[in-house]
Amino acid sequence: MNKRNALRLMATGAGWVGVAAALGLGIAGCGKTKQNFNAVDITGADYAKDFSLKDADGKVRTMADFKGKVVVLFFGYAQCPDVCPTTMTEMAQVKQQLGKDGDRLQVLFVTVDPARDTAEVLKAYMGAFDPSFVALIPTPDELAAVAKDYKVYYKKVDGKTPTSYSMDHSAASYVYDTQGRLRLYARYGAGVPSMVSDLKTLLAS
Repeated sequence: MNKRNALRLMATGAGWVGVAAALGLGIAGCGKTKQNFNAVDITGADYAKDFSLKDADGKVRTMADFKGKVVVLFFGYAQCPDVCPTTMTEMAQVKQQLGKDGDRLQVLFVTVDPARDTAEVLKAYMGAFDPSFVALIPTPDELAAVAKDYKVYYKKVDGKTPTSYSMDHSAASYVYDTQGRLRLYARYGAGVPSMVSDLKTLLAS
């Protein structure tokens, strides 16, 4: 994905967040002290609540599998040249900087390229960053449904050959608290310190 497309996709994502903010979705429940985050607080949003997708071992996963951990969910693909490897590298650094709390972080990677991202490919890809990271592989129909629910954009961009295509896609991450509730929309490029700070706040609450 080139920088121009990445910026366009981030702007699209930001538009969804603006709607959420206008509706007051970033405000914590009544009577609770509002937490301050670096990412966009979308607590109470009525989308991206859950999923049911197979991992690289063929096991069906849902948010319930990761209760007790903060979850960072990202949509991407293994042949992405920039945004995806950068995000996964940063998340590996985030986990490391969380110290002993790193075991309470679960990173999920939903492929937008299931045709090429086989279980074998994604096991190797996740392993290159952190063996604990979990790849989720939707069928084409499941991908369309989950992308709609998560308000995620993805589009195949033809290459010189049938197999050399690329994928434009949204570049942000969704962050869930230890109870499996959607809390944050983290834009691409925010940096490691920003994410570490936000996750520490969620883990402490």
